[in-house]
Amino acid sequence: MADRRCIELGEDLHVHARFTAVADGDFRVLDGEPGLQQRRESIVEQPWSWIKQVHGSDVLQVRVPGAHAGAEADGLFTTAVGCPIAVTTADCAPVLLVAERGMAVVHAGWRGLEAGIIERAGKELRAVAGEPVTAQLGPCISPEAYEFGRSELDLLVNRYGPSVASTTSTGVLALDVPAAVGAACEAAGWPAPDAPPCTSDRRWYSHRTRADHGRQTLVAWLGTEGCSSDGVDG
Repeated sequence: MADRRCIELGEDLHVHARFTAVADGDFRVLDGEPGLQQRRESIVEQPWSWIKQVHGSDVLQVRVPGAHAGAEADGLFTTAVGCPIAVTTADCAPVLLVAERGMAVVHAGWRGLEAGIIERAGKELRAVAGEPVTAQLGPCISPEAYEFGRSELDLLVNRYGPSVASTTSTGVLALDVPAAVGAACEAAGWPAPDAPPCTSDRRWYSHRTRADHGRQTLVAWLGTEGCSSDGVDG
């Protein structure tokens, strides 16, 4: 089931986030996808802001619920209470950046990482929401399951250093997506997030390891309700 997180920013301001799993259903953004709206409303009822992800570096600011729904971008950020912002993934990294007065959600595949999507989102967020607080990373592909080409890997090594190069469980050249996300977060001024679970586990959708069509989502919103003792909504 969804990984529920709540981050206190102040006495009356909290970030509420969900990283979903297969058990929560398919969050693919398709016209007429059965049950998608109901699945969204089961998490948070306000209109969601979602994007057509293009593996680039564009990020958009959300000021009202549902703004930019269907726009092409790979990140959203907001300082407005009650505006759910979401990205979907099935091996790429879902990243939550939290600042003093707002947050951003980012879809970070290797092309987006190479294009600087996390650094761009961090810069835009800091301009309106203050200094970094935390970065959170949801399930994504691990190097053990992510065979990668030499020329593409060299692009990421040139940008983030040798720590992003790894090998698969069978000894083939691989990209370490969590390491690249960590390096990008640090470049943007955020601490590197903890290592996430791998989407090769059947609890999550994986396009690369099983050719799954489904997608999980990261959705986050600012609220004035508090966090309970176990870190979820009060």
